[in-house]
Amino acid sequence: MMYFLPENAVKKAVKIIGGVTKASNLLGVSNGAVHSWVKRGRVTNIDFAKKIAELSGVPLDRVRPC
Repeated sequence: MMYFLPENAVKKAVKIIGGVTKASNLLGVSNGAVHSWVKRGRVTNIDFAKKIAELSGVPLDRVRPC
């Protein structure tokens, strides 16, 4: 039996934006903050989540799931 892990939408979004450094510069946050979001697989701050969704084209509900 195979199990599939859900895709990390934040990781995908950051990659589309151009990487951690570019994303952190565009958002005005530290690289560590972006790494933390990628590690957790979600962005809890709605303003940053909206901006990441806007910059990457990844839907907001995937970047900030309920």
